[in-house]
Amino acid sequence: MKKIINKPEDYVKETLEGLYIAHPDLVTYTGDDVHCLVTANKKEGKVGLATGGGSGHLPLFLGYVGKGMLDGCSVGDVFQSPSPDQMLAVTKYIDSGAGVLYIYGNYNGDIFNFDMAADQADFEENIHVESLVGCDDVASPAPTSPDQPNTRRGVAGIFFVFKCAGAAADKMLNLDEVKRIATKAADNVRTMGVALSSLTVPRVGKPSFEIADDEMEIGMGIHGEPGIRRGKLEPADAIVTEILDKVVADLPYRSGDEVAVLVNGLGATPLDEQYIVTRKIDAYLKDKGISPYRYYVGNYATAIDMAGVSISLLKLDDELKGYLDAPAQTPFFVQL
Repeated sequence: MKKIINKPEDYVKETLEGLYIAHPDLVTYTGDDVHCLVTANKKEGKVGLATGGGSGHLPLFLGYVGKGMLDGCSVGDVFQSPSPDQMLAVTKYIDSGAGVLYIYGNYNGDIFNFDMAADQADFEENIHVESLVGCDDVASPAPTSPDQPNTRRGVAGIFFVFKCAGAAADKMLNLDEVKRIATKAADNVRTMGVALSSLTVPRVGKPSFEIADDEMEIGMGIHGEPGIRRGKLEPADAIVTEILDKVVADLPYRSGDEVAVLVNGLGATPLDEQYIVTRKIDAYLKDKGISPYRYYVGNYATAIDMAGVSISLLKLDDELKGYLDAPAQTPFFVQL
């Protein structure tokens, strides 16, 4: 492992300390715990939006706390859930009487701890908390019946949920309405990725799995969860076609739809390659009669050292377009 760090056990704490130094106008922390990140611009009377999860995915999740998006984020160690107490500390800070909406990915540890924090917020602090779990990864198993909870992983597409919910909360809509908008965004986003190399957990100090230099894995998760196919590395256009064939068919997205597109680097893939992918996505969608409305290209949800990209599509209507277009400013996202 070759990294610019001090002690591996200080990786997360020192990352957060640097973040607070760089962005004091946007974020701070509460409870004397740097893992409890909150907005520096609390807006009284607004629904509070909180997220959280393990570190190692920067800028997901904490990078989207700021103006027009989220209000707080509890931060765990690398790929580990934050504690219920940390989630509760964030909840107490961002609540201003209008209630709090939790938005987080579909992972067992996060679900358990967020549920516990919500119960504590209700019983101990009289804070009304609602929850929404992101489940956008087409490569993970879908529920087998409408009665079952969604079993899919939440990955980069949750960015669109943060953006739309954040804009709705910023308009001072009530908790039910903010959750409705967030749910609408979550229901209309799908994602799939491809990994070219392993991730590395600093405390472990070596790649988490082996993948040959001439191989790729379609559909791998952001913690290295198995994908749907491993094979020889193929040209960019072939990779994009395989991913979009599955993503587009899943919702499905149809001719005449407008979509926002997120091309997400997994951490070790340069922007050059991400734009090569973007070029093919645009041609593919237009060939299907699907209109790209906005593109977001860059690193939005990473896995330490992993090379690869994911592609997310958000089906839009006039309501979601309005929230997507709203201005926002966070340490990792600016839209005027």
